Amino acid sequence: MKRSALFATALVLLAAGGYGTFSRAETGKKPSTPPEGIHKIKHVVVIMQENRSFDSYFGTFPGADGIPADVCVPDPEHGGCVRPYHDSSDLEAGGPHGSWNAKVDINGGLMDGFVKEAEHGLRGCKDPNNPVCSNPRAGIDVMGYHDGREIPNYWRYAHDFVLQDHMFEPNASWSLPAHLFMVSEWSATCSVKGEPMSCENALEKPAPTPDMRVNKTHTAPDYAWTDLTYLLHKHHVSWGYYVFAGTQPDCADDAMICQSVRQGARTPGIWNPLPYFDTVREDGERDNIQSISNFVRAARDGTLPAVSWINPTGSVSEHPPGLVSAGQTYVTNLINTLMRGPDWDSTAIFLAWDDWGGFYDHVVPPKVDENGYGLRVPGIVISPYAKRGFIDHQVLSFDAYAKFIEDDFLGGARLDPRTDGRPDPRPDVREDVPILGDLVKDFDFSQDPRRPLVLNAHPRYR
Repeated sequence: MKRSALFATALVLLAAGGYGTFSRAETGKKPSTPPEGIHKIKHVVVIMQENRSFDSYFGTFPGADGIPADVCVPDPEHGGCVRPYHDSSDLEAGGPHGSWNAKVDINGGLMDGFVKEAEHGLRGCKDPNNPVCSNPRAGIDVMGYHDGREIPNYWRYAHDFVLQDHMFEPNASWSLPAHLFMVSEWSATCSVKGEPMSCENALEKPAPTPDMRVNKTHTAPDYAWTDLTYLLHKHHVSWGYYVFAGTQPDCADDAMICQSVRQGARTPGIWNPLPYFDTVREDGERDNIQSISNFVRAARDGTLPAVSWINPTGSVSEHPPGLVSAGQTYVTNLINTLMRGPDWDSTAIFLAWDDWGGFYDHVVPPKVDENGYGLRVPGIVISPYAKRGFIDHQVLSFDAYAKFIEDDFLGGARLDPRTDGRPDPRPDVREDVPILGDLVKDFDFSQDPRRPLVLNAHPRYR
């Protein structure tokens, strides 16, 4: 079927309710009008780190929905069970974190599969140089948690700004789907090049990138569905996706440890999926995917785009076996640069970790559709207009970032096949799911802009 005919068919199906699970009452509703103060935010910066659950970083943070006192997770390899414990290690193994692992970890709401899955992930591991094999706590350190002794800067940001204790990964799966949701609200695979209506839902295995294949000569994937940059371009809103050149932080097979894969602004991959989107290419915006040095320069010069996404390299990503301290130093340097720059007074920083990494969390994720939500991850809002010392208990996911961006810069436009002018068969409009909270509630736009909080990027690791 030709593209024009397929689009016509799509429009008819959408109008008739014949595609996906759209409910106009739930996902086609007119978005509420955000407060006028939201437009004081002229720069949104999303800093996405890797593989930590909420309980593993903030499970003992005062006032947060933290680790219950009576938790003990079964240990099938050694018998008995493992209680959450304070872990002062700078390096951990974590656990496997694909969609099946999420299902077993959650275990129908019992939240007791974490040790079992981590131990199962070690079987067949023969390499003595593999950090998972050499780590004596492998299979158990998924129950460890950090606090202000190991991550003092993260705890200081949470204390002085906003900590979100019900931020869920948008998908119950691993990094590539999470990053696809971050920029497009969907993870899919497409059978017809350039045709959005040929795309099908793919929670675990979206169209594979060459770095995910043994044979690297295969054709690059085609992400034909509609992403947020399409709406930003349509509304003349600037954006940048910034890549820290080095190694890719996650594994293509959902394993805990993998061979290093080179990444850069010109190297599409698991953490840099935008070059594979048709819209980015068709809109002539491949150059918006840049080196992280360009972000640092823009932050210093006061030339930030309206929307920025930041992608780390493996060594500072906090993905095991990356060091927690290295990730905290990297993030602190980014935030310090923003706070020292001329755009600080009009910036909102959204800091999160893309998936739970196999680490324990006690909160059962809400189910919004066949894709998620996934397990809980840490979320922090840092801004001169952020509330001070506020813990946000709303149900959130990365979809809330897209919703805030759309409300601030796009007049409430959504990635909605009925209205965005580029229909695809996504199962729902994630930004308008009724359970999703509103990030506007993390701000007080009536307050004077808060002064920067510049922290030591190398705090003592205790």
